[in-house]
Amino acid sequence: MTSAVPREYAGPVSRTLAYGLDALVVVTAFTGAAVTLGMIASVVGAQARDLAHAAASAYLVALPAAFAVYNALFWMLAGRTPGLALLGLRVVAVRGHSLSLSWPSALVRAVVLGLFPIGALWALVDRRHQALHDKIAGTVVVRMPSPAAPSPVAG
Repeated sequence: MTSAVPREYAGPVSRTLAYGLDALVVVTAFTGAAVTLGMIASVVGAQARDLAHAAASAYLVALPAAFAVYNALFWMLAGRTPGLALLGLRVVAVRGHSLSLSWPSALVRAVVLGLFPIGALWALVDRRHQALHDKIAGTVVVRMPSPAAPSPVAG
């Protein structure tokens, strides 16, 4: 089944910029929350401080998980993250015409990207610029056509 409008696949540069913007959002929010919890823990007492140290140790494990949740939610609800939206890109299923992803596709795509980000390098050699997480989830990143200029009102 082919769509009526040909798809323009997003290139590796625009995808990398979107990824960087989204990563910056998640790292900033996650780090801010960790610092705030650490400050609260330092005031509360020694047991809370120990808990804050354990949380800081888990940072490298929890950060990819937070990034995966962030991506999965945005892809499922809006078809794109804020970084993708700023660059006029959208994640769509390879087959079908729906602009939103199913939960399984969004979750698989997010987990593979979060745990194996180097798989994104495959977009450099793929003809549709699909990364490993796209291949596994059956998705592709496309450029959204810019909205047509409004026609002048006849009067």
